[in-house]
Amino acid sequence: MITNFETVTNQEFKQLKEAIAYITILVAGADNTIDKEETDWATKLTKIRSYANEDTLHGFYEEVGKVFEDDLYRLHDELPSDVTKRTEEIEAKIAELNPILAKLENEVGSALYSSYVSFAKHVAKASGGFLGFGSISAAEERVIGLKTLDVVAYIEEEDA
Repeated sequence: MITNFETVTNQEFKQLKEAIAYITILVAGADNTIDKEETDWATKLTKIRSYANEDTLHGFYEEVGKVFEDDLYRLHDELPSDVTKRTEEIEAKIAELNPILAKLENEVGSALYSSYVSFAKHVAKASGGFLGFGSISAAEERVIGLKTLDVVAYIEEEDA
């Protein structure tokens, strides 16, 4: 297991990694059209985050980058084509992450939670707007907050 994720099982770690593909499909498909710009940007973003991110998540995103495109296409094929059903299914999958995030050290869980929400916003901004960046549709706006994911706030420990 990679650093900072020793407290979760291999299956749970797989779920945490797959969440990036689920988030991409959720946000990119919110308007019922998954644009190539959105999936291309999500792929690039996984690679960028493997080095330009909080140190606690570098290894996580390195692992995500190894499987992201395969996960994205596999999950897209497995999920319903109807946007409402697909959204419900993905939101249920994202909700399954709550007890897993709670198993991580608070700093790591908080960083990963924030990273998921940030990732959703970046995917939403990848299509539309000026030169394809900056516009978030109303449908995307409804899902980018990842409402089924519990907020994991970082709680700084006081020195004894």
